[in-house]
Amino acid sequence: MKKKPLTTAFLLGSAALLCSFGVAQAQAVYRIVGPDGKVTFSDKPPVSAQQGKVATTGVGAAAASSGGTLPFELRQIAAKFPVVLYTGAQCAPCDTGRSLLTSRGVPFGERTISTNEDRASLQRLTGDTSLPLLTIGAQRIKGFSDTEWTQYLDAAGYPKTSALPAAYRNASPTPLVAVQAVAPAAKPADKPSAPAEPAYQPPPPNPSNPAGITF
Repeated sequence: MKKKPLTTAFLLGSAALLCSFGVAQAQAVYRIVGPDGKVTFSDKPPVSAQQGKVATTGVGAAAASSGGTLPFELRQIAAKFPVVLYTGAQCAPCDTGRSLLTSRGVPFGERTISTNEDRASLQRLTGDTSLPLLTIGAQRIKGFSDTEWTQYLDAAGYPKTSALPAAYRNASPTPLVAVQAVAPAAKPADKPSAPAEPAYQPPPPNPSNPAGITF
């Protein structure tokens, strides 16, 4: 079925929705490993440094970039409506979507979905595992659609042509669930052992007491 173009009122409503909930999407996913080895997932960080930690999901793209500072207006838009692209290997629509964002000059973060943990985390976050997935603030757009992506980027206020500095580079793609190794707890230092008592040595013979009798 052919998608109907979004009306101006709908776009304005979408922009208001994005503005109201833009920060909600910037969350992290933690994998907590208990002392018994049991793994659980939570949106709250581990309570102990001895627990394993797995991060992250929809952080703003501008916070993890390099090679130049965004212009003020674009930086404000990216802070309100961070763009995150979820992709998979050998996914042609994912490649097309990435190219659209790059050619338009949208600063974005990319999360790759390649492991079972990635897929399970994506399912918990969005209720689906289809790719690509684009988030603009709190708005989630499943699958690639040039028209739909463009309309939502326009509604968020992103420039239609690139305003990025020439040296700007988006951060490298990272797994949705990135395992972070935790060093084992240091063992307490062993106490130094007491020196062994020397073996008994009989006293040297006394000429005045050849029998060695002592009282």
